[in-house]
Amino acid sequence: MLGFYNYTVVLTYVGMLTGFAGILFAAGGQVSPALLCLMGAGFCDMFDGKIASTRPRTQQEKRFGIQIDSLSDLVCFGVLPAVIVWCAAGASPLSLCVGGGYALCALIRLAWFNVDEEERQAAEPGSRTLYYGLPVTGSALILPGVLALAVRLGLAMAMPGLAALCLMAVGFLTPFPLKKPQAAGKAALLLCGGAVLALVAGVLL
Repeated sequence: MLGFYNYTVVLTYVGMLTGFAGILFAAGGQVSPALLCLMGAGFCDMFDGKIASTRPRTQQEKRFGIQIDSLSDLVCFGVLPAVIVWCAAGASPLSLCVGGGYALCALIRLAWFNVDEEERQAAEPGSRTLYYGLPVTGSALILPGVLALAVRLGLAMAMPGLAALCLMAVGFLTPFPLKKPQAAGKAALLLCGGAVLALVAGVLL
């Protein structure tokens, strides 16, 4: 069969399937399970690269890993957030336009990242230490936090969700430097994720 099938790709595949499940939930009007799937996909993405680095890989395997990671990210952090907000905003024409623009910005960023990462790997060894722009995976924390906070404050989810998509879309394509989180940074992200999860569970479940 085409592709690679070893433990280094399993978490990426699980993350993509989690994102796909979230799209189905969101399309069915179930925002809360969709947000949990978004966060679950973010958790998978946080560790799939670390797992992949534990096994020596050929250049072809590395390039395959770059591609599947970005394609999975497009499903989980490009399409899924757009569908969640489209649902939360009552499937309005505005949410359709904003969601489409958001997904397009995510697509552009991920395609640019693939090209940049392949060039970087050809020029220098080791893993990336610096990103430019907001990684699309940021939506796994930002959107659930914004929507849950809106509900906590007694607000409708539509406008905060649309505003979050617009700001994240701009962040995807704005080339500001952002250090890749290491162990301490990942621990802080996990703590933030736990706090957002508790907020989502407290107000939406």
